[in-house]
Amino acid sequence: MPSIARTLVALLTVVAPSVAIAQASLARPPLTIERITSGPPLAGAAPSSPLWSPDSRAVAFLWSDAAHPDRSLWSVDRAGTVPRRLLPANLTARVSEFTWTPDGRAIVFVQGDSLWRFTMATGVRTLLPSGRGEVSELAISPNGATVSFLRDGDLWLLPLSGAAPTRATSVAIAPIGQIPLGTYYGRDVEIGGATWSGPSPAYAWSPDSRTIAMHYVDRRGVPRFSMPYYLGDSVPMNTLRRGAPGQANEVRKVALYEVATRALRMVELPDSSRTRIVNFAWSATGTLMIDRESDDAIDRTIHVLTTAAPAPRLAWQDHRETRVYNDIASAWSADGRSIVLTGDLDDRYRLYRVVPGDAAPVALTSGPHDVAGAGIPRAATRSVDYVSSAPRPSERHVFRVSAGGGPSRQLTTRAGTHTPFVSPDGSTIALLSSSDLQPTELYLLDVRPGAIERRITTSTTAEFARVPWIAPQYLRIKNGSDTVPLHIRVFYPPNIDSAKHYPVLFGPAYSNTVRNRWGGMNGMLQQYLALEKGYIVVQVDVRGSTGYGREFREKFLMDWGGGDLDDLESAVTYMKSLRFVDASRFGIWGSSYGGTLTVYSLLKKPGLFQAGVAGAAATDPYLFGSDDVAIVRRPQSHPATFTRGALQYAGNLRDHLLLIHGMQDDVVPFSSAVALAEEFMKRGKDFDFAFAPAATHGWTQRPYYATYLLRKLVAHFDRYLGPGPR
Repeated sequence: MPSIARTLVALLTVVAPSVAIAQASLARPPLTIERITSGPPLAGAAPSSPLWSPDSRAVAFLWSDAAHPDRSLWSVDRAGTVPRRLLPANLTARVSEFTWTPDGRAIVFVQGDSLWRFTMATGVRTLLPSGRGEVSELAISPNGATVSFLRDGDLWLLPLSGAAPTRATSVAIAPIGQIPLGTYYGRDVEIGGATWSGPSPAYAWSPDSRTIAMHYVDRRGVPRFSMPYYLGDSVPMNTLRRGAPGQANEVRKVALYEVATRALRMVELPDSSRTRIVNFAWSATGTLMIDRESDDAIDRTIHVLTTAAPAPRLAWQDHRETRVYNDIASAWSADGRSIVLTGDLDDRYRLYRVVPGDAAPVALTSGPHDVAGAGIPRAATRSVDYVSSAPRPSERHVFRVSAGGGPSRQLTTRAGTHTPFVSPDGSTIALLSSSDLQPTELYLLDVRPGAIERRITTSTTAEFARVPWIAPQYLRIKNGSDTVPLHIRVFYPPNIDSAKHYPVLFGPAYSNTVRNRWGGMNGMLQQYLALEKGYIVVQVDVRGSTGYGREFREKFLMDWGGGDLDDLESAVTYMKSLRFVDASRFGIWGSSYGGTLTVYSLLKKPGLFQAGVAGAAATDPYLFGSDDVAIVRRPQSHPATFTRGALQYAGNLRDHLLLIHGMQDDVVPFSSAVALAEEFMKRGKDFDFAFAPAATHGWTQRPYYATYLLRKLVAHFDRYLGPGPR
């Protein structure tokens, strides 16, 4: 009997932790694909579009405190912690845009197709006579007299005195297609952003309110591209304007509109169909800056123009043959005498001060870190705020440097990724911040020694809080013979048993993925695979990623599906060295370039992964898009780059591949996946193919497509690798 008692005690000691874990699992609903892709947002509705009042006393933003996807208008005082709903709770229609009046007394906002003014002191809402149709790119003239917006591809002006709106420009020409799907679907001519315009504004008022600079886009010279659309009563062709490398691109210009005379004139600069407009902005003294970059990223120029001058003059230029996709930006200094630009003039992205006409920019930042995005100058503090990859490449923190350069001071303290919105007086910063375990929330940070971020919003649901989200580990590993360490992020299943062997999934594969930020649907899929299915999930910052120096970034030029596969192989080698990893169960998945990595890994390094899921995989360089000139150049100048399509490697397929593609994908056309499938069939290869009839490049955008296709993704790995440890 005593021996039996001792045995029972020993068994209970071993079993008790397992029972506790099982009971904890039963206490919460399991995370499922269906819950990730559909229903009320599990993570809530994150705040967006924070905008400071001109007097810096309050910041307004869009938010829903009840996880409702249609956000309303909110504000919070600079010293406050509790947000204030500005519109009644029963007004649930989505507020899409808003702006402050220059005196800070009112907010003009768009709700549905209507334009309203909200008076801060009284809370009174007034309907403005905006006319009929969708309103976007809302702004108010600096003198406070006129509301401006885009509608139907043209600029409209609405006097706040109460008169009816007028159509200021008449340049718009309707799209050639009738099916409004795809990235390249757009009007033949319009005022607004280009297809791949980045942060460039649609238009900008001059400080004296007399002139409006605007982005003019003409697509009439771009080739027609058609895809059959199968969901109608017949089978019409979805036709749009889409160029490939070497073909004509959009004409992108800056135009000037004189408000008094209603005259519109183009600012003529060379190569307008081979150059994107990075930014254009007015200085405080009324000089217009135009920042442009060639489509292949090799050349960058900044021109300046006064309204009285007949033509712009060159203020600065830069040329380098080895550039790839370029993370550049610009802004006027607070005094309007110089330009603060983000550039890659040496090994790192830095802030520079450029005085128009001077030969050499002056670096404002230093160190082995990259600046991300534009600097934010403020006159009151004589400083420039910016986002940097310091102190570690996996995070993005806010720093402040003197307008004249010198040592920088880190302002944000919370681990994660931060996007700053600096008050006009520079004393407070609104932050949209997220991390691996927390979706985006709004914080306020007073810029003074010892201050920490104050959380303003709580968007996540009670259900979200019950999920035991996994904190990933960030590692630096040896990358073959490369002297630059490889950075990876790893999600381990909870309570991992070192005596067992776990399968490993790489994905979603892409560049710039090793980041401490909330990953949205992809991030929750990673969590699901580790938490519920028992996979180890890995991401790798392959070459082309930012934060590791110019050489590592520019190795990507004309070498996709090449050296980046070696980076993946180095990470696979490291993971196989762990005693609890099953070396025979490795998988990879990704979409777009991540799909490319998946296909090329299986075809050029057979056996490296035993299974792969390739979504929207770009496998034919002749079908790359107009923005991809920056990584492949053009067939006329670099023909060898265009001999690297995937079809020639199709005979190497021996691992298990699932292709996923949207039939209305105009970024990576469905035809490229069909051509690869045809080649596999010719060669007698076994593979799987899943498609979505009306999905575009973002094939998870519709919840029912996301549910169906992500189920296929998980089932593919479960079938060919097997979930959980063995």
